Amino acid sequence: MKTLPKILVTGANGQLGKELKDRCSLYPGFEFVFLSKEDFPIHHFELARNFFKTIEPAYCINCAAYTAVDKAEEEKDLAFQVNGEAVGVLAAICKQHQTRFIHISTDYIFDGRSDVPYKEDFPANPLNVYGTSKLEGEKQALQINADTIILRASWVYSPYGNNFVKTMMKLMGEKNEICVVNDQVGSPTYAGDLTEAIMHIIANCQLSIANWKPGIYHFSNDGVISWYEFAIAIKEITGSECVLQPVSTSEFPTVATRPAFSVMDKTKIQESFGIKLKDWTESLNNCIQKIKNAS
Repeated sequence: MKTLPKILVTGANGQLGKELKDRCSLYPGFEFVFLSKEDFPIHHFELARNFFKTIEPAYCINCAAYTAVDKAEEEKDLAFQVNGEAVGVLAAICKQHQTRFIHISTDYIFDGRSDVPYKEDFPANPLNVYGTSKLEGEKQALQINADTIILRASWVYSPYGNNFVKTMMKLMGEKNEICVVNDQVGSPTYAGDLTEAIMHIIANCQLSIANWKPGIYHFSNDGVISWYEFAIAIKEITGSECVLQPVSTSEFPTVATRPAFSVMDKTKIQESFGIKLKDWTESLNNCIQKIKNAS
């Protein structure tokens, strides 16, 4: 009996990992191996090497990351170990085992000072430790394993974990009024859509090795909004009566500086892989419906 190609998913209990779990039955041509950070802490390098020897994956999707943006300012060493060094080691192990490596990165590698959407080759200039550590991971992955695909996503949300959509829904249920930043602009990414893009790339690679096109790609849903506009849409979809007040970033200080402009140009991923982008409003509706169904 022919064995199915295995897809190893690290960080399986995060937003992206859980969305992949939800959808894996849609891809019967693959065997999925989901490992959480407890099962497989990617910065424990010997353990990582042993897992690859045992599992022998055809693909590795690295969803594991240190994502606490403000906390990273204090825990710099840990952020760099997980988001930087460990990514390089994973890339090296993938190269050794001829495993195709997909790594997830972030819009936070940019400084947000552009006035046009960021293309993949725009000079990086992160404003915080999180962004700097993610950029280090990108550099190490591509230097060590040139066959790597890196997907940068922005404003990721899902029914799982901690994210803006879930936080807003919770606060709208508890408070009469919320202040939301209106001078940071970007494009949301529903993690479910990102998983479909990843699986589109992998499925096409199975059809022909020529379809594997290494390098950096930008992905998000279509549309450009502020966090305030995002919150307004969440309010309308959920039917909340909570009053939303727009405020400036200066009125809502955070430990880590956030980029004011996080819009990325997604032309390359659409043209290279034939991926179609969903409008952010459609995807937000889908996610909120999924949250409601789960509760």
